[in-house]
Amino acid sequence: MNEPTIPNASSLHGWRKSTYSGNEGGSCIEVLDGYPNGVPVRDSKAPQGPALIFPSAGWTSFVTAVKDGHLSV
Repeated sequence: MNEPTIPNASSLHGWRKSTYSGNEGGSCIEVLDGYPNGVPVRDSKAPQGPALIFPSAGWTSFVTAVKDGHLSV
């Protein structure tokens, strides 16, 4: 992976809110599907801020661990 971050995440379109984020307006993340270099993740409260890019395999493992309840808060 060449780039670990995207300085201005609003330059990309198609962000979706995590299904694990609540509707209370608190801490939410958004992800972007189909990005060629990994999975960009940004804070929904700062759309012009940076996005971190995670390797696709690592992101998939993380999501699976969350869904299976293997991570504690």
